[in-house]
Amino acid sequence: MKLNRTKIFKLRNLAIAGLFLFTTSSCLNDLDVEVNDDELYTSEQFYANPASYKQFLAKIYAGLAVTGQKAGNGESDLGAEDDGGPNEGFSQYLRGYWQLQELTTDEAIIAWGESDNPTIKDLNFNNWNADNVFNEAFFARVFFQISLVNEYLRETTDEKLASRGVSEELKAQIKTYRAEVRFLRALSYYHAIDIYGKMPFATENDALLTKPIMQTRDFMFNYVINELNAIEGELPAPRTNEYGRADKAAVWMLKAKLYLNAKVYTGTDKSTEALAEVEKVIGSTYKIAQIPYANLFKADNHINGAQEEIIFPIAFDGVRTRTYGGTTFLVHANCTNEVGVTLGVDFGWQGYRVRQEFMQSAGSTDPRIMKVAGNTDPASISDYLKFDQGTKLTKFSNKTSTGANGSDANFVDADFPLFRMADAYLMYAELAVVNGKGSPATALNYINALRTRALAPTVQQSALTPDFILNERARELYWEGYRRQDLIRFGKYLSGYTWQWKGGSMSGGNLPESRLLFPIPNKYRNLNPNLSQNPGY
Repeated sequence: MKLNRTKIFKLRNLAIAGLFLFTTSSCLNDLDVEVNDDELYTSEQFYANPASYKQFLAKIYAGLAVTGQKAGNGESDLGAEDDGGPNEGFSQYLRGYWQLQELTTDEAIIAWGESDNPTIKDLNFNNWNADNVFNEAFFARVFFQISLVNEYLRETTDEKLASRGVSEELKAQIKTYRAEVRFLRALSYYHAIDIYGKMPFATENDALLTKPIMQTRDFMFNYVINELNAIEGELPAPRTNEYGRADKAAVWMLKAKLYLNAKVYTGTDKSTEALAEVEKVIGSTYKIAQIPYANLFKADNHINGAQEEIIFPIAFDGVRTRTYGGTTFLVHANCTNEVGVTLGVDFGWQGYRVRQEFMQSAGSTDPRIMKVAGNTDPASISDYLKFDQGTKLTKFSNKTSTGANGSDANFVDADFPLFRMADAYLMYAELAVVNGKGSPATALNYINALRTRALAPTVQQSALTPDFILNERARELYWEGYRRQDLIRFGKYLSGYTWQWKGGSMSGGNLPESRLLFPIPNKYRNLNPNLSQNPGY
């Protein structure tokens, strides 16, 4: 759903987030909601309107896309920067996730300096510490999302709904809404499992402002799997919910992701379970969209046919969900002003590009690797601050599939495909080739279906090796937030594969085991003594 989130409601002082985080000013009384600029309501007044339940649901979905209550910058959900909150532009959910998953690999390096982006270079060089502000911002955003879900679930119990005289029809709708927000909580916990391992944990059963305790990666893995199993039957069938909202296929995809990475997360192989979930996704009504590959990432990808493939998007709209993160960041930050015009925006931020090793492994001639016209393809990045060094690519665009500009020249319309069918095909191929699950012949068919759609030459069965699968994932999914996770799962992140500036030197080098996880930010450990640190920090 393209969300109109403006003035849905305002969480003054962030009472509901106080369970996990933030500054001392974040503890408060009721959840206040804002219907207009002049009149504030208590939570019970808010819920007196039957439409409020879906409004709150929309707010939680929008939390993956926007940062506050105003345009791209203003009234941040995480509190003002002057009061100790993170920089609002830095703290957008997808921007934070993307930077931790991509800038730390061969798929991206960013040219911005320390004056406006303090500690950003440490992501480039894999030498971040527990005071990294981008890590802090993402940590805050993840647990704010979880806090929103917990509050929604507290406010939609059978007892609360009965006390408000909610109709039976609305109760039935709210049952689905509750399953959706539990999915969103599971999604954020999955991201935390992947990035932090252990983490603070709380549900709707914990009282507000109770400081959560730390739970292990194993505990969280099992909790999220159990949650997804519990809600699966309460979500709509694939492609029967509104676009942008979770359905059963989103649950299957998230379970498949967890099981595929279970050996990393828990030390136990779950590839059989992963295959079962992937096959459910592939057997669903989602499919590989028969459109040009580039159209999957354009401003109208919610209606141009890409929606047949996108299992779960983060929805953006240049008018109604403005942010300096998300696809606005992904379009602006990889281009010059001149290239920005061709992508439907008014200027470029000259930020990130890929490193030479990505081009060597992914293949510079693959049609999916969309190089900027006129790019001389310089191989070496001797100075990371010089944007003219390194290979410039494009992927996301604010142009529609018909060539028109998006709705705004600054803020981008393109939705981000967090889960799409192409990844399910690649996951199946990996399970068959690397893990010995499934059919190698079927895996070959899936690989060639993607290559045919991309106008790349098909391959023979003998080509399907683990290295090929890893590189094919890079070709198909670059800049979609998977690279760090993939390199770790394939055993190529710490050693065995080197890229320029890996570990801080131009020639690159091996990384210590501590780099497999990010630290729990010191800022939040200081606020909650229950939070312990990851090894190496």
